[in-house]
Amino acid sequence: MTSRERVKRCITYTNPDRCPTSFPTSQPSDICGAGISADPDWKPWRTWELPDFKQWEDEWHNVWKCLPNTSRGEVIEGVIKDWAQVETYAMPRMDLPLRYDNARETFAADLDRYHLGSLPGFPFAIMRYMRQVEVFLADVLLYPDEVNTLQRKVVDLLKRCIDQWATTDCDGVFFCEDWGTQERLLVSPKLWHEMFEWGFGEIVAHARKRGIDIWMHSCGYVKDIIPSLVDMGVKVLQLDQPTLSGLDFLAQTCHGRTAIWSPVDIQRDLPTGDEQYIRERARELIDKLGSSGGGFICGYYGDMKSLAVEPEWQAWAMDEFARYASSKC
Repeated sequence: MTSRERVKRCITYTNPDRCPTSFPTSQPSDICGAGISADPDWKPWRTWELPDFKQWEDEWHNVWKCLPNTSRGEVIEGVIKDWAQVETYAMPRMDLPLRYDNARETFAADLDRYHLGSLPGFPFAIMRYMRQVEVFLADVLLYPDEVNTLQRKVVDLLKRCIDQWATTDCDGVFFCEDWGTQERLLVSPKLWHEMFEWGFGEIVAHARKRGIDIWMHSCGYVKDIIPSLVDMGVKVLQLDQPTLSGLDFLAQTCHGRTAIWSPVDIQRDLPTGDEQYIRERARELIDKLGSSGGGFICGYYGDMKSLAVEPEWQAWAMDEFARYASSKC
């Protein structure tokens, strides 16, 4: 069984020979990932040279800042400072065909693994950067019509990106959109259904029509919207904290329809540094989510430094995943 078939069988619950893995380049991985290349004509409006921290513009012209001890940052200035700017704002050329040429070549050179492209976020993540998150969370209550006008432009752009991915021999596309704190959604479930579910549904339906699987990452507590994500056809949920939703809940809600891709829980379990406990948690993930015809992809967290996690601790999890996965799917 090729890696590509293994992943497809896993996410459709059709009995792969083992749970797929997605580990760093030095380790076995069943997934070949690719992103879009840079827009050759894009230029930042401003640049900075600062001694104590990093500051830069992204392709949307939002301004980011991060401290030197981490690769993670946050938007400190959104590109849309007034809602009147939305009508004239030029969306970045994420759908430019030549930006997909490198991904097409990457996939053509790696036919045996599952081909996973990427989207530049989903509407909520993109819009909260454009306005800054604390402003945008007020916007959804104070300016719902303006939010939906911007959301329409973002949804249309992402659908055009999917059209380009469909030309690359892509099997699925992955996006990151953090929806939760450690305790609840960033908006109420009612507001999520009223304002954001339509955008999700439209993009997922468009991808499915194109024969492309949707893979979604979200940090934090997202239990309240998982049933809707499963119902609309999100094929894979990448959760770094699966215990926040509960493994039994995930097994019951997602079985047969949506797979879970996860490392050992990055907040509750990996930071313990307890080898026996971490190995037990790796086995538990496979037992509960991946041992009934598929449904679990063994994952890896790429920013251990921010977690104060020693590489050896995650190596124990990867070793146990690899050892145990072969016997349980």
